Order: sequence, then structure tokens, then C-alpha cells
Amino acid sequence: MDESESGDIDWENELRNFQNAIATGTKSKRIKAMAMLARYSKHAPEHVLARTIPFLMVILGHNNRSNDSANFSLQMASAYCLKCIACRSDELVTQMGANGAAQLLMNLLPHSDGMFLKVLVKCLLVVVGFCNTSRAVVATAGGLGIIVNKLSSCEDREIRRYLLEILSLLALRRNVRREIVRLDALRYVVEAVGVGSMVSRERACQAIGMFGVTREGRRAVVELGAILPVVELFCSRDHTTKLVAGNTLGVISAYVDCIRSIAQAGAIPLYSELLEGGDPSGKDIAEDAFCVLAFDEANAIEIVGHLVRIMRDGDNEAKSAAANVVWDLSTYNHSIPVVRDSGVIPVLVELLGSGSNDVKENVSGAFSQMSYDRVNRIALSDAGVVPIFIDLLHDDFEELRDNAAEALVNFYEDPLYHDSVSHIIDAPSFRSMQNRLAQLRETNERAPVERMNIDLPAWNSDQIT
Repeated sequence: MDESESGDIDWENELRNFQNAIATGTKSKRIKAMAMLARYSKHAPEHVLARTIPFLMVILGHNNRSNDSANFSLQMASAYCLKCIACRSDELVTQMGANGAAQLLMNLLPHSDGMFLKVLVKCLLVVVGFCNTSRAVVATAGGLGIIVNKLSSCEDREIRRYLLEILSLLALRRNVRREIVRLDALRYVVEAVGVGSMVSRERACQAIGMFGVTREGRRAVVELGAILPVVELFCSRDHTTKLVAGNTLGVISAYVDCIRSIAQAGAIPLYSELLEGGDPSGKDIAEDAFCVLAFDEANAIEIVGHLVRIMRDGDNEAKSAAANVVWDLSTYNHSIPVVRDSGVIPVLVELLGSGSNDVKENVSGAFSQMSYDRVNRIALSDAGVVPIFIDLLHDDFEELRDNAAEALVNFYEDPLYHDSVSHIIDAPSFRSMQNRLAQLRETNERAPVERMNIDLPAWNSDQIT
């Protein structure tokens, strides 16, 4: 039947024929009626399909204690019909959920295999995929254990894929994640990142990020091999998927033993793409990830190389984001030599003279941070930064004035440069910054004594690792 023929069908009459066949027909007639219903499900009015659901649920829920193959055939036909109907609309799936479809399907799963198992799992996937009530039932009524048990023995690739997609749906729930850990089933969530539809893989990837919030979770997902499938997902052309994968990798990278492996899997160029993109969320994800990955020197060298390229060839937003990462990296002792020796300083100097205000703010911020290191001050002076900063003391942009003044205070306090910048000590912005820094240092010097009188709570190491 094609769509042109569907308009000529008397649906009420077809519904009565179906109801009569199910109520009084032989097994073969009932199976034939359900096969016809599955065929009609794409075209029949939804209100007609809704009235068939109670009949199908009765067949699905039949107690087949004798393991009669005839009953299995009827139940398989019913599950197939329900799956076809569920694909029509969320309202029909919700009706199935209200009628207990998820529980009935779970009751049948432990004793099914082969084609019967495939039909049941496909139906369950649709039901839990579009009905929150059904998801909650499966998550709280032993469904997770059934899914995990089937995964432990299932060798059929197609059935396994559907089981993993169901698991990825459930794993977004906190109580399910706790149960997954208890059942030692986290490896299946990692497997789900690389298997199934892109939507399902994205969900599994998001769940991996949630597991990675704790130190133990990060270590576990890394040891189970999560890095490669997440990086593979990061390569997706879909922007949302890239954001999810990039964020998950960023969470995992807090387990510092794996940061080199993440880079070797190809993550750094992918984060560079996010940094160059137009999505502020992507830029934030990339900036945070770079700051963590740069704890490894080889990673830092590669990262700064990408930042230099972006600051030369990117648009203003990308240049500003890249300069901001350089600013961040300049606050870490381990990355200061890498930044200084990378050739980035001349590029930053050029941007300081020609970039937008946002770019100039981040560049000047990076330079002000770098100026706290004596070797950096020599490099900055050789690059001609000091005269530029002296000019910026009178800029209309307050952030630029403050960053320039902060750097010049550090130069002024260095005996090597004291005399060459002493003529600017009466500039209002310089004197203001000098006073602010003096007060800050005084506060920091007193802070250890003050903190001794405070009862600190127990430190949660997961906040920093």
C-alpha cells in the first residue's frame, strides 16, 4: 500500500477487523492481523493506532510459563507492532509507557534470544528513547542489570548495538551511573562511545564526562580506553558533537597521567579548531583544555605552535582567544619557558599595535603576566615592548592602561631597567597600579598568619585533580 491508497481506507472498519482477529482468531490470523497493523502504522490515523495499543499490550504481557513457541511468536509480533507504532509520535510512546510497555519488555528479555531478542530490544530502545516514564522504569526496576547481563553474553553485533544505545540513554541518570559502577559495567559505556548512531555515541560520551567528574572515575575511563573513541567522536563534523567530545576530553584530562596520551591521539588540533570557531562555548572548552594539556612540555610546545598560527592567520575573535590562552599559560611556571622560546612574543607585539581592543587587552595581559619573570623581561625588552607600554599608560581603554602599568611596575623594580623607565613614575596610572600591587603584596604577606585562626573544612582533592 502506498500513501495514495491510504486515503481510501475505512480505518474504523480496519480497526474492527483487527480487534476481532485478536479477540477470536487463530494464532496465524492474529499474527497476520498484527503484520497488517505494522504495515498500516505509517499511514493510519494516530487515534486509530492508539486504540490498538491495549490489545498489543495484552499479548505482550501473556504469561508464557510453558515456553510455548506459539506464544513467543505472538509476543514477537506484538513487540514489532508496538515498535512501528512508537515511531509515529511521542504521544503514542507515552501511552505505551503509561500502559507498562517497558516493564513487560524487560520481563521478556532474560528468556529471549535470536530474532525474538532483537525485536524486543529494538522496541525497548524506541520506548525508552522517547518516554521519560519508561526510562525511569528501566532505570529503577532492575532493567540495567538485565541490559548488562545481555551485553555480557551477546555476540550479535546488531543486537549489541541496540543494547549499547539503551545503556547510553540510561547512563545520563545519576542513579544509573552509580549502579553501572557497582555492576562493573563502565566498560560498556566506553564501548558505546564508538558504537551505534551518532546521537547515541554523543550521549555515551556525555556520560563518560559525568563519570570523569571524580578522580576515580577519570582514572577508570582512561584505563578502559575511553580516550581514542572520544577523540574519534571529536572529529565529527557535527558541531554539537564536537563540543560534547571536547568537553569530555577536557574533564578526562584532569587525570594528568593521561594528558600526553590525549595529545598523541590528535586532540590538540581539534581544540585549535574550536578556538578558531565562532562559538563562545567552544572557545571556552578549548582554552580550559589547553591550560591543562600544557602541563606536559611536549603538549605545550604543540599548543603554542597552534596559537601562533591562529594569531597570525585567524580573525579578531580567534586572535583574541589565542592571546587569552597565552595569557593563561603565562601564569604557570612550567609553561613560561615554552611560551618565551616559541617565537610568540614578536607576534604578540605586532597584535599589540594593530589588533582590536579585545586582542590588545589579552596581549597586554599576557605581557603583564610574563613581566614577573626576569628572563621574560629581557625578552620583552628586546622585542621593544617597553616603549609600547609607556604609550599605553595614556590609552583611553582602562584595561590596557592597567596591564601596561602592571608590567612597567615590574620593569621599574628590576635594577636592569629601573633607570630606563623611572621617568614615568608620576603617570597617574603607573602610581595607582604601584600602590595597588604594594597593598596586594602586604595582604599576601599577612595572609598566612590570618589563616591560622580559621578552621578550614576537610580538603576535597577532587576539586583540583
